This record gives sequence, C-alpha cells and structure tokens, in this order.
Amino acid sequence: MKRCAVLLSLGFCMMSLLFCRGAHADDSWERVQRKGEIVIGLCAQYPPFESKNERTGQLEGFDIDLGKALAQHLGLTPRFIDAEWQGLLGGLKTGDYDVLITCMSKSETRGENVNFSDVYYKLPDVIVVRKDETRIKGKRDLPGKIVGVQLGSGSEQLADRMKGTFKDIKRYNYNPEAFTDLKFGRIDAIIVGYAYAVNQIKVDPSYKVVGEPLAEAEIVMVLPKGHDHLTSRLNEALATLRTDGTYDKIVEKWLKLE
Repeated sequence: MKRCAVLLSLGFCMMSLLFCRGAHADDSWERVQRKGEIVIGLCAQYPPFESKNERTGQLEGFDIDLGKALAQHLGLTPRFIDAEWQGLLGGLKTGDYDVLITCMSKSETRGENVNFSDVYYKLPDVIVVRKDETRIKGKRDLPGKIVGVQLGSGSEQLADRMKGTFKDIKRYNYNPEAFTDLKFGRIDAIIVGYAYAVNQIKVDPSYKVVGEPLAEAEIVMVLPKGHDHLTSRLNEALATLRTDGTYDKIVEKWLKLE
C-alpha cells in the first residue's frame, strides 16, 4: 500500500510539473503566426524614426520601414498602432502590441520587466542651442542654464544624472514644445537624440548642435517578458536584414546625417 501511495504521489507530481510547463509555455511566435500579423506599437512624434506625414496622413520613418522589412521577412503583415509615449509600456503589458519599435532605448523601459531585441541603432544624445547662441559651446557651459528634455526619454534620464550641472530642467511632453521654447528664449538648451536634432534643423535652421555627444543610447525592440520565441525570430530577421543590405538602405534613406 505504501509503495502504491508513493507511486501515485510521484505520478501526481509529474503531471503537475507537465501542467505547469504547459501553462507557462512560450507561444509568442506561434500566436503571431496564427493571426498572420505583427502588431507594432510606437509614438509617431519622433522624426526621422517615426512621424505622420502631414500631407498623406501616413506613418513614415526609419522604424516604420524597419518594421515592414522585419514583418516581410517573417511572412507577416505589420499593423502599426500610434499611441502616447507614456502609455506604450503599459499597452505592451496588456497585450495591445506584440512589440514596440519606436526608437526606445534600454534605459527608457524604466526598469520594467520586458524582453529586449538585439541593439538595432546607437543614438547619441547631444546639446542643441539657438543658432545665434555664443555662450554655450558644450557641456562645460551648461552650469547655471535651463535645459529642456522630453518626459520619459533617455535624454531626460541623462539630464537627471547631470542634475547638479544645470540651473533647472524643464520637462516637456514632446520635443517640439521644447524646441519652441528654445526658439523664443524660454530655455537655454535642449538635450535630445542627434538624429532628431538634425531632422529638426533641416526643417528649421534656427538651431545648432554644440559640443561632443553626451552619451550614446542603445535602441532596441521591446517585447513582453518571456516572449523569447518571438524575440529570437525578430533578432534572426534583423541579422538577415543587416546581411542582405536592407538595413543599410533604410539607414541611408532616413538616418543619413551629413
């Protein structure tokens, strides 16, 4: 009787273990395959990575073209959802998106429990001032100045680490608001990603980049924690795009800074 009880107990433990494994199985790739599309979350307020074309109303930019190329390689249809930057990680948790491709750095996930893809771009943070500014030539000239940053961005985190350097940090929902305040002298400088700064200067040459880059952010795709199969597939697709020249063409189209 004791032997039977032991065997039954062992059998129950094995069934429980198998059930737990099944319950926690990662089917992230299979679910995306079944629906035939990958839902990509982004905030279309950061050209040249992502923005909405004022004439056509269509989403465009580096991340848009990259998302389309990744989806094509995986045999999927991309569906882009434009949302508020501050709500993207919450939406990822609730299943609104399969992945975020939105010029998000590892640090911008704010310690959330998520998966990262391989780094797909390295973005320097720089100082932007008015074109006629002569006092600020680099980091050493920022003490006593008011510096603008976008809320929730890697640039904001960088500014916070340098907090004792400035007179004040002014935080904005989006970068265009900071650039407007800079233009009219309400702040002295902005810390922002270099590609965005160059894009803004092309549109409005009232600004200039000064000094050396302050830091370099590693830009990644962000997925729900535990979605390892889908993360792996996206990494494989990214590696292929780098090898076959597709990635370089997208960089040339959107991020050529000369």
